[in-house]
Parts: sequence; C-alpha cells; structure tokens
Amino acid sequence: MQTVWKRKILSLYACGMSQRDISEQIKNLYDVEISPEFVSKISEKIMPDVTAWQNRPLEAVYPFVFMDAIHYKVKENHQYITKAAYVVLGINLDGQKDILGIWIGENESSKFWLNVLNELKTRGIKDVFLFCVDGLTGFRQAIEAAFPNAQIQRCIIHQIRSSTRFVRYKHIKELMANLKKVYQAISEEEAMNNLILFKDKWGKTYTFLCEKLGRKLGYSIHILRISARGSEDNIYNEYYRRFEPSVQADYEEQAVIYE
Repeated sequence: MQTVWKRKILSLYACGMSQRDISEQIKNLYDVEISPEFVSKISEKIMPDVTAWQNRPLEAVYPFVFMDAIHYKVKENHQYITKAAYVVLGINLDGQKDILGIWIGENESSKFWLNVLNELKTRGIKDVFLFCVDGLTGFRQAIEAAFPNAQIQRCIIHQIRSSTRFVRYKHIKELMANLKKVYQAISEEEAMNNLILFKDKWGKTYTFLCEKLGRKLGYSIHILRISARGSEDNIYNEYYRRFEPSVQADYEEQAVIYE
C-alpha cells in the first residue's frame, strides 16, 4: 500500500502541486496522515534520476530538432511571476522522437536558447540537419552561432497562427480548410497549384496574407508536413497543458523536468 501512495505523491508532485496540497490529497485518498516535510523527502529521492537524465549523453547527429517554450504563471514569494519552460525535441536517424532536455528560465530569449544549444553540443551533438523554431527575435542567429551548417525552418503552426490573426471569424473555417490543402500537399507542384487557387479565392480580401504565404511556402513539402502536427505543436500539447495552473515556483520547476 505504501508503494501505491508514494507513487501517487510523485504523480501529484509532477503535476505541480504544493507539498501541503499533496499531503491533504493523500489524507483524502488513503486516510494516511503525512507531513509536507515527508512529501519533500519522497520527491527529493527522484532528483538524482532527473539530474542524470538532464546530463545524459546524446547522439552525434539529429536530422530534425524542434525547439519551443511556453510561458506559465507560478507563485513565488507571494507574487505571481511568469517563467518559461524550454523544451528541445529531437528526431534521430532511426526516426525516433526524444526530448533532449527541459530548461527553466525567466522569459523566453534567444540568449537563453544559445546557452541551451551550447549545452546540447557539450552533451555530444555534432550536427543537426534542420531546426524548426518559432519567430523569436535572434533565434536564427543563436542557431547559426552554435550550428552554422544547419538549415532553419519557421514552424508551420506558428506561421499559420501568425498569418491568420486578422482573418474575420466568419471566414476562418473555410479559409483554414483551403489553406490545409497547401500545407498538406504531397509534392511542391501540388502545393504551389493549391496556393494559386488559394490566392485566386482570397487574394482580394486578404492581400497581405496571400503575399506572406507565397514568400514563406519554402523548403520542401515533406519537411513541412513533419513540422505541422507531429512534433513542435505536440511539445505544447503533450508536455505543457498539465502545467498551466499557477502553483508554487520551487515545486513547479522541478515537476516540469521530472514529468
């Protein structure tokens, strides 16, 4: 029985709950009285494993690396502040996904990302074929400084969100359906043909949007499809959704990495 509720403690801890809240939950679930200090001792036992995971050697080559961060509110010193969890997802030569690391920073910045990239190099990465990132100012320069031979692609999800911010609500559903035909095409020729049809239909209403999409279609369609739903956007869906509630900062930072 002890093993069961100890696992529950770690599960609640990974969700960012405070030690006091965890002790209350264990009391309600198992009718067991435990102190916040005991919860701290249980959670501290996994930190050597977390540290080992953070510093583990990485493979020399990753064809694709996706980098993203999300900002969340935490309570620290009786105030709510914003912090960023930096996540790097890599796809290796066997096509397997792996979270290469998670870092906690005050706010997302290209300077912090440069430190992350340099740490990845010290852990063994020698070459990355293509980075997929958002449009953060200075991001491209940080990548070029650490991996000068790598290609850089703006994440399609971020591009679409940025491009459609000013589309009227009554048009958004139909416009997105037409836009998907461009980004889900199986060849560059098909994508360009669908883009022409998109411009013919929406060019007069959303001239700037069509011009922007024409400039940014780029690179190659099979790479665009990789970035569209299966990777960077899933960093948010799979690793961040559970951490959105505001909790105490000292627990939250460790919990993000543990989970």
